[in-house]
Amino acid sequence: MFVLRAAPLGALCVLLVVSAMGQPATAGTSSLPVPPPALQAAIRDLWGKNPQIQAAEANLRAAHERARAAAQPVYNPSLQLDGENADVDRRTAGASLTLDVFGKRKARATQGDAEVRAQEAAFVVERRDVAHDWLKAWSGVALTREQIALGQRRLELMRRFDTLAGQRLKVGDISSTERDLAGLALGEAQIQQASLDAQQAEALAALAALGGEVEGALPDLPQDLPPLAATIVPALAADRPELRQAQAEQERADAAVTVADRNRRPDPTISLTGGQVRSGPRTDRVVGVSVSMPIPLRNSGRYDVSAARADADAAYASRRATELRSNARIKQAQSTYAAMRAASEGFRQGRAGAFDERAALLDKLWQAGEISTSDYLIQLKQSLDTALSGIALESQTWQAWFDYLAAAGRLTEWVDGNSKEASP
Repeated sequence: MFVLRAAPLGALCVLLVVSAMGQPATAGTSSLPVPPPALQAAIRDLWGKNPQIQAAEANLRAAHERARAAAQPVYNPSLQLDGENADVDRRTAGASLTLDVFGKRKARATQGDAEVRAQEAAFVVERRDVAHDWLKAWSGVALTREQIALGQRRLELMRRFDTLAGQRLKVGDISSTERDLAGLALGEAQIQQASLDAQQAEALAALAALGGEVEGALPDLPQDLPPLAATIVPALAADRPELRQAQAEQERADAAVTVADRNRRPDPTISLTGGQVRSGPRTDRVVGVSVSMPIPLRNSGRYDVSAARADADAAYASRRATELRSNARIKQAQSTYAAMRAASEGFRQGRAGAFDERAALLDKLWQAGEISTSDYLIQLKQSLDTALSGIALESQTWQAWFDYLAAAGRLTEWVDGNSKEASP
């Protein structure tokens, strides 16, 4: 660390607060549930095909090669052959080598190793982010699929209602205005169903953009809700991929300062020359040794070192910012998920989702003449909107669960079906 760095103090605010939520767990063992095998297979297939992951893998290979290159000797030897025909004939051969006396090779190797660690963390982050994006897109597809099924039920009810309204108009049980309401309701249901089909196409396109399989049968959302947030222990800060990457970037920047400092120090070059010199009838053997060293007068390299130190300070600040964002993201994601899960659980325990029962009851009341056509449509629409909202709420709960796993550094672990122990 090359300048005085002070970490800011402050408190992070929780964005959503629910009374049922406890404090985030910081110690103990978390047991992650096992995702459906079809879901695991789909994500693993995605990891093998996604171009972003392929690019991250190529970057990692390049970092390994650069690290190998940095670990090689800094200087190569030079060979020199001289010959001269004059009053004195000279034939000499020489070799020279610049010596790395200030540890340039070691400094560059340290920098290369830090870059490898940064690229390894970047690869893990990319796999996590791609899986996270795919899971959220998949839950969107599952949502539209359930909404389309419910919308199809609505279409069937509206068609039947429209037919019955036409029959009742003929016998004078309802007015022509009420008959028109039935026709308008059917038209609106058809428009809404087309909108749901468009939403499904958009969700499938989001999956296809990630490179995963969309033609096969995608698994449905699990029937049970995800576990409580308090049962999942977030990974330690040092184990979170984005923080590991930021730490490695800081170490690489610190190593770059050492590299710049070593580069500004000139290394000596040792030369050895041997041969023979002939002057008339006399021939002499000659051996020479010389040492040369550049003099850093015009360019001392100090500005390169200053720039590297500034980069190191920026990398340190970036790591601190990443740590603060990561901690805040965990709290926000946990609060959001706890709120969504509590709402979904409450919705399941109530009668708000019993759409078919209410639809059948409303149909009986309307046919019995106990409610008007407008009342029937208003209540049916309210029941349908509530059922659709319940489906959307469960999908949002699963998306919030994926957000929390990603923020806690446990998403890839969940996909792999593994669990780890986390302790402070």
